[in-house]
Amino acid sequence: MGKILVFAEHSNGKLKRSSQELLQAAAASGNTVVAVAFGSHAGDVTAALGHNGASEVHVVKDASLDAYNPESFTANIAAIIGKVQPTIILASASSTGKDLFPRVAARLGVGVASDCTTLNISGDNVTAVKPMYSGKCFATVNFENSAVKIVLMRANQLPVAAADTSKTANVIEHTAAAADLKTLIKEIVKGASEKLDLTEANIVVSGGRGLKEAANFKILNDLADVLGATVGASRAVVDAGWVGHGMQVGQTGKTVAPTLYIAVGISGAIQHLAGMSGSKVIVAINSDANAPIFQKATYGIVGDALDIVPKLTEEFKKALHH
Repeated sequence: MGKILVFAEHSNGKLKRSSQELLQAAAASGNTVVAVAFGSHAGDVTAALGHNGASEVHVVKDASLDAYNPESFTANIAAIIGKVQPTIILASASSTGKDLFPRVAARLGVGVASDCTTLNISGDNVTAVKPMYSGKCFATVNFENSAVKIVLMRANQLPVAAADTSKTANVIEHTAAAADLKTLIKEIVKGASEKLDLTEANIVVSGGRGLKEAANFKILNDLADVLGATVGASRAVVDAGWVGHGMQVGQTGKTVAPTLYIAVGISGAIQHLAGMSGSKVIVAINSDANAPIFQKATYGIVGDALDIVPKLTEEFKKALHH
């Protein structure tokens, strides 16, 4: 059997769920699982990497890798790939993964499949499925003449079992590889929200033009607080300046696949559906009974969101806070 290298993403000292999914899928394939983590907090997640299936963990605990930098990350991951010699690399199709791994693939002269939703690993062979044309069709992807096969998976697509705390990994520390930096990060401006990023959230409440004005987003925040959800938005609302682009769900925003997606006042253009049609349960609230969103919805409510959402919030409060 070969080796699978998993690029582990973490924040606030915790391993991201998307990385857990990849580690467990890699371990289930019977291959040797090697994880790599960057940044001064990489040491905080080495135990979790072992618990989730990695037998070996490579860490570069350098503060210069705390924030994503294309050149330094590419140089460091390429150096570790050279030492580990994996046949398959798995990473999340996050903003970091989508920027980093095409660079790595170009440097190594290998193939990369991005934005995949299913994954099949058999020995050294891997096939994946990815949506194309806003989810209108799906492509099955495999690799030819590629010494290393790189697959970037969307979050929330693979099952996660409880971690096995009896499993540990051998930790190998590296010093940071020198890189010719063309870019420098001066500042990272964090959003105010403490909630999970949209792509990782289990419940998403999204609002569209049907909310009539920016001030009415408050009713979505109230509902999200009761459900422990993250709030998203349609492109029309982002373009109108009601909320920031970080909240946009859709083809030119974020792709989400929560257990529950509540679409409030969103008509459901194909570009929006492309970003959320992987949700397990979709609830649509819209005053237009013919809105395309109802074609995709598991449950639909036709009516004025400004009346319905506060009532839902009250009912959820009663049901969840007995």
